[in-house]
Order: sequence, then C-alpha cells, then structure tokens
Amino acid sequence: MTSSSATTDHSADTQTAPAGLVDAVRAVWADALETDLTAVPAHASFLSLGGDSVLAVRMAAMLRKRLGTPLALADVGVEQSAAQLAALVHERSTGSGTGALRPLPLDLCRREDPDAPFPLLPLQQGYFVGQQDAWELSYRSAHHYVDIGLEDIDADEAPEALQDALERLAEHQAVLRARILPDGRQRILPLDDPEAIPQLRVTDLRDADEETAAARLAEIRHEMSTEGPDPSRGCGLDMRLTLMPGDRARLHSSTSLLIIDGWSSGVFYRDLFALASDYNAVLAPLDIDYGDYVTTLRELPGTQAWQEDRDWWWDRLDGFPLPPALPLVADPAEVRPTLMGTRQAVLDPQRWSALRRLCTEHGVTPSAAMFAAFAAAVARACGHRRFLLNTLQLNRLPLHPDVPRLVGAFSSTMLMPVDLPQAPVFADLATRAQQDFGDALAHNLITGVEVSRELGRRRGTHRPVAPVVFQSTLGVDAALGSEVPQEAGPLGAIDLLSHHQQLRTPQVALEVRLFELRGELVVVFSLVEELFAREDVDRMFSDLMDTVESLVERDGWSAVVELPDGVDGERTEPAGRGTGRRLSVPAAAADRGEPGPPRNDTERAVAAHWRKLLDCPVEERTADFFALGGDSLLAVRMLGSLAREGLGRVTPRRFLEQPTVAGLAAALREPDDR
Repeated sequence: MTSSSATTDHSADTQTAPAGLVDAVRAVWADALETDLTAVPAHASFLSLGGDSVLAVRMAAMLRKRLGTPLALADVGVEQSAAQLAALVHERSTGSGTGALRPLPLDLCRREDPDAPFPLLPLQQGYFVGQQDAWELSYRSAHHYVDIGLEDIDADEAPEALQDALERLAEHQAVLRARILPDGRQRILPLDDPEAIPQLRVTDLRDADEETAAARLAEIRHEMSTEGPDPSRGCGLDMRLTLMPGDRARLHSSTSLLIIDGWSSGVFYRDLFALASDYNAVLAPLDIDYGDYVTTLRELPGTQAWQEDRDWWWDRLDGFPLPPALPLVADPAEVRPTLMGTRQAVLDPQRWSALRRLCTEHGVTPSAAMFAAFAAAVARACGHRRFLLNTLQLNRLPLHPDVPRLVGAFSSTMLMPVDLPQAPVFADLATRAQQDFGDALAHNLITGVEVSRELGRRRGTHRPVAPVVFQSTLGVDAALGSEVPQEAGPLGAIDLLSHHQQLRTPQVALEVRLFELRGELVVVFSLVEELFAREDVDRMFSDLMDTVESLVERDGWSAVVELPDGVDGERTEPAGRGTGRRLSVPAAAADRGEPGPPRNDTERAVAAHWRKLLDCPVEERTADFFALGGDSLLAVRMLGSLAREGLGRVTPRRFLEQPTVAGLAAALREPDDR
C-alpha cells in the first residue's frame, strides 16, 4: 500500500470538540502508535508522531470500537491532529456537520450460512481470470513464494508443532479453507472436510552433505516458485519444512494471491508462530470472517458514496496517459513466462531510520517518498515525464474492529497518473506524490480493477492498461502492533534476513515492492525478464537505489531531480530502437465483420447466451461483449457455459482477440490449435 494522507476537508477543526473526546482520540492514537498519552499532543499530526495510512487502518478500527463512530479511511488523514479528528467525530455524533464527513455506507454483519458461496473481490477476479490464461503475462497460478531460515531448531518437535499450528490456524482464519468455484465464486470448506486443513510436508536433509542439501533446496525452491497453490484445485497454501544439517532448517511457504495479501501475510506469520511456540496458546477470537466482509461489500454499489467515487474516477479517465514507454525486447502478447525475475537491495536499519526521520521533517510518509523516487527512475528509463502507474493498496475498509486481524485477499489496485514537472527538487516531488495519493485514496470505494476495465473499454483494448506497479507495505509491523517474533519454540530462532522469494502476478510487466525486515528497508524489482534487456533493468534498479540512498541525507531532499525533456512517450518506438514495441499501446481495432443480425445457428446461440447473461438485447452480430457491460469474469463463465453445452471450447485469450458475437461464433466453429 502507498502510505499517504487522504485529502479531507478539515473545516470541522473550527468546531470545538469536548476535551474528553479529544483525550479519547489521543488515547486511541497512543495505543495505535505504542506510545504514552503524554507523547500525543492534541494539535500534532498523526504523521508527525510516526503514523501513516497503513497504521491509520488499525487506528480507524480502534476508533470505531471505542467510540462507536464508523469513520471512513478518507476521514482519518495522516496530516490531521487528534483535535481535528475529535472535531470530526463530534460533528458526526451531533449532526451539526459541514458536509465534510464521509461516513462508511455499510454495516458489517455475519452471514446467515457460513458455508454458502460468496463473490470474489475485483482483484481476486483478476487473479482468477489470469489463471485461465486470459491475459497477456498470465500464469497457471498467481502466488508469492518465500522461504526463511531457522536456527537451533528442535528437529524432532518442530514438524508436529507446525502441523498443529496450521490446523488451529485454519480453524481460526477461515479463509485458509477457501476454495474457488468454477463460476468464479468462493466458499469456505467446513472443518470436517478432509481437504480443509493445509498439510505440512517435511524434507529431512540432516544427514546430507552441504552440496547435496543445497541442490535439493534449489529444487524445492524452483518447484514451489513455478507451481504454486491454486485454491480452485486444492488448498491455497503450500507449506513445507526442510531440515538441514547443523540444527538448521528452511521454512517454505507458497501462498495463493487469491486468498492472502501483504497485510494478511503479516497476520498469518504472527499467528502461526504464536501457535507453534506454545501448544496451549489461544488466539483472541474473531467475531467475523473474510466471507462476512466480502458479502457486506455486495451492497456497496448501491450507495451514494460508491456512485460519487465512480463519478470522480470516470470524469478523469479520458485524460489518463499511457503506461511508461519502457523499451522492450519482446511483445508481451507473445511471451509465456513461468517465473518473474528479481532484483533486490536493502538499506540498513541506521540509514533507514535516518530516511524515515527526514520524511517526517518534510511532512511526507516514507511510501510517498519512495513512490516519488520510483516515478523519477521510471521517467529516466522511458524518456518522458507523463505516464500511468498502478499501485497495490491494502484497502481494508474499517467496517468492524476485527478487520485488521483477518487473513484474506483484501488488497485492491489504484491507478495513478504521473505528470512530473521539468526540474523539481525532490522534497517537492514527494509532497506532490502524497497529495496525489491523498486525492485518490479519498475515493477508494472504486477499485483500480474497476477503473482499469472502464479505461480499457474506452480505449477499445483488452491489454493490461497499467502493467508497471508500485507496492509498499511499509508500516505494516506498526499497524499490526508487533513484528514477526525472533523465536518460535521448537522452530528455534527465526532469521527473516535469510530469505528467498519469488512472485508471480498476472498482467504485471514490472513491479517494485518495498517492505521492512528486522529494521531494514528491502527494495525488490519483480519483472518478466523476457520483456526487457538485462542492462536496462539493472540500470533502472541502480538508479532507484541511488535516489533512495541519497535521501538518507538532507541534501538529497533539496537536490534538483534530473528528468527527461519529453512529456509523453511515443505510441511506437522511433526507427532504429530495436523491436519498435512498448507497453500496452491500445491495439488497432479488429475487423468486426459485416453488421447485421446473427446469421447462423451458432451466432444466434451466442447472442442468446449474452442476452441472458448480460440482461440486455443483443441484436447485432458485431456487438462487443465488453461494450454491452461484460467483464473478464463473466467472459470466463460464459465460455465455460458454452463448452458444457457442447457448442465448442474457446480460450479466454482467443476470445479477447475478437469479443463479438460473430467473432466468438467463428472461434467456436474453428478448432483452437494455439
């Protein structure tokens, strides 16, 4: 998530909140920030005290629990003071409002039938469709793999302790028992289902020599990185333990992005290690589960707040730029990647702490500063200053106090148009980035997936509209109230700094990820290696890290950022620039065929399916499925229905080439040899 403030009208600050209410808000902040009440002045901003928008998720849920006031994340900007927020709460409770508040439009409640299927959230839909080979840059499984080091392990006790912890955690966190149904819905398996509980697999290499152990470890890493868990076919979590010589071990975890996001990963490991450390440990009960949250969100599109957010985004879409014109060596439509490449660097705790202090001095969050640094590096790599980036947000709406404690796929994307000035100083660039994020986050009821679909419709393309991604989970440890423990009973000492990871996420050409481990800043590039020249990626990553390193000193913030003269990238590469390809330029419109009503039985059958599915008339053989209101998930359902009825089997990717009645009918009549 990009940590930044949400733009909020603080006109309520002119109102006087009761002193007791101000103190109540200060007390919540003190608990959220893990500090004393005396260290939270009434007129100091949340940001200046060490908060950010990741921590604000936890703070908003705590406010709801203690004060009974359901504030939206847009109401709790990090630049507010406790006095300002107390004034907003007072305004909400007395009804003397100025119109500045944005109440949450939903109340979360338990589902009547916990075994009933419920929908996928928009980003889950994107991952699910990607696993059907529907998109460019798709994989059979969208997942994140990581293994970490364990020292001084009790090899006799550890496997049993881990399996016991997995069983108890799957009972506590229902989403670990989730399965994705063929129609694109999800359900939770009951505990007595024999397939419900994740099963630990153990490899014993204690008697192997170091060379043999290293080779076997490499094999496990490759297997788990390239063949991830898929909750449409089984458990969404694959966990293994490799016992190594010398009382060492590696704990491997491959998690489907369909069930676990970045925040959830932190919750998962804290709960897992707590349970593995002590057979008698009991986690605080959860009053809701992930399915309750998702089911509640079904009511969101009918609310005024959702419609206002949609209008805010829709009014801006026609002015959105194209993605950065990064030079490519292959066409994204033609590559079939199996593994994303990685570049990684760290900033040591002392330097990272200094950088965070300077962020606070300049009134920006570390994530806003890192986004500005990344945007500048992208601009220098692509040769222009205006482009579209994607960001991953830990968009947990504070509908219930237990929401921050749940494991699930809550994340959403958010499109961020970047328009850099010619020669800014870095501090101004970071401030501008935070302001832009604040504007966007104040309209977070519409997800980036929904915005991307509409942008694709307007541009007449089904290619990824924003395949360069920024993801930051900086601040998650503080938001969760602790970091992953140093030790876990029979598992021994947990060495997070000894870690290996891989990511596979569809529709992404290049993603930068930022997170913290044991006080260090970790910066990772995950990319489709087949698309880029190695030297271009290495140069861009080095450029980014040079900027990050410079921000440890004050001079880095006042330095002029060198940026290219060009504003917009060309739609194709100039002559002599290799392949002449660039990311996601909308493809030329395909020939839709001759207009008119459906001409044959196959076209009439397709039209009938669309009419029923989309609930609208389909009278033209050139009618476009997506222009009629369809989306990628509905397309997968529709193609599956046609196959089950014996009309033929067409892959989603082929359907996207010509998503018309006539185009699909022709594909159904022709075998797909691709």
